[in-house]
Amino acid sequence: MNIDKHAIVNPDAKLENNVRVGPFSIIESDVTIGEGTVIASNALIAAGSRIGKNCQIFHSAVIGTIPQDLKYEGEYTTVKIGDNTVIREFCTINRGTIDSGKTVVGSNCLLMTYSHIAHDCIIGDNVILANSVNMGGHVTIDDFVIVGGLVPIHQFVRIGRHSFIGGGFRVDKDVPPYILAAGFPLKYMGLNSLGLRRRKFSRDTLSKIKSTYKTIYQSGLNKTQALQKIEPEAENTPEVMDVYNFLLNSERGSI
Repeated sequence: MNIDKHAIVNPDAKLENNVRVGPFSIIESDVTIGEGTVIASNALIAAGSRIGKNCQIFHSAVIGTIPQDLKYEGEYTTVKIGDNTVIREFCTINRGTIDSGKTVVGSNCLLMTYSHIAHDCIIGDNVILANSVNMGGHVTIDDFVIVGGLVPIHQFVRIGRHSFIGGGFRVDKDVPPYILAAGFPLKYMGLNSLGLRRRKFSRDTLSKIKSTYKTIYQSGLNKTQALQKIEPEAENTPEVMDVYNFLLNSERGSI
């Protein structure tokens, strides 16, 4: 370990091999930090934080502080950060409430400057949040999602995997997987084709996903009718089944 002499590390915190802590950072008790993680100056890692291996936590990030929720009554909760995640300057992550007991950020994520992850949020793997993405509590963001800068995300929203949210737009409903979303109000703008091709989705799979969304958004059918029409294809194509199940189980309603 390499801990700067000006850092404050509680003796009850557990730091694995090759952890580095910069000057004036504070690490409270009941914290675990995985091997190879680097914490820059002036960061706060509060009690209940569980940080994985080879993470990078930049200047003045704040992880594991209590929820900004008036219903919180001091119950024991945690924040869990996966391996290889980068948390940039002034990013804030609150721990959970009694509702779920935890806030979770996956592995290989990039959380840019001033992004905020609220209590009980679940962030998947390989997620990118651009500068000043701010979310309410209980948000779920699935794997490989990218959210553009200055995006507010309403509490209890879910964003499906491989989707891309354009910068500056408000997310107040669920966003299905594999799509581009933008506009006021937020709406379907086509497939996230570039992202899907980069992740080696086949042309046949892209064609089936595109056809599915044409049925949902351009056929004139209501949601129930559209789901009935795409159900046979969903049984044969896992990605279409993802779309089908997402829309079927959306509690807030989708864009």
